[in-house]
Amino acid sequence: MEKEQNQNSEEEEINNTQETSLEEEINNTQETSLEEEVNKDKKKDPEERILELEDKLARAFAEMENQRRRFEKEKVEAFEYGGFSLAKEALSLIDNLERSKQTLENDESLKNSEALKKTLEHFDIIYKDLISIFEKNSIKPIVSLNKKLDPNCHQAMIEIVDDNKEAGTIIQEIQKGFTIKDRLLRPALVGVSKKTGNEDKKNEENKEKSKNK
Repeated sequence: MEKEQNQNSEEEEINNTQETSLEEEINNTQETSLEEEVNKDKKKDPEERILELEDKLARAFAEMENQRRRFEKEKVEAFEYGGFSLAKEALSLIDNLERSKQTLENDESLKNSEALKKTLEHFDIIYKDLISIFEKNSIKPIVSLNKKLDPNCHQAMIEIVDDNKEAGTIIQEIQKGFTIKDRLLRPALVGVSKKTGNEDKKNEENKEKSKNK
């Protein structure tokens, strides 16, 4: 039992000695590095040291300026686009209003009735009020009809044969698109024109593919 205790004591002493040596070695290395840096600075000319300090100071000011600009940019974006998500969800009001209007207009039992006429007038008033409120908050509808397809603000859903229009011209608006300031809130879903010749060409290509299979 005494031998085991003595052996354990010896092992602890060895470990403590090793740890102490390692700590001393690290401390000595750090002190040596610090001394070397100090000695290097002492060997430098005063003008050289001043230039280095000026360079460090300039870098520090530049970093501070970059941080200030980033902060200003984030602040402006938070102010101008903070309601982006809310605005995007609010567009469903426009969509539902337009769907309800179309449903009433297509109802055969209501066509040409005075009740339908008055209801549609009220719908138009509500729609104009909503658009006015949106525009006051820099949310504007994208003009699509008779415009050339622009991938940045339009999304083509269907192609419609129309020889009277240049190919790629928007001739149907499926869902209205909106922007908020200079950002796209959502793209307009549209139908674009194509020439009859293109349709015939596609049909011929499909026939050729079918023959080759």
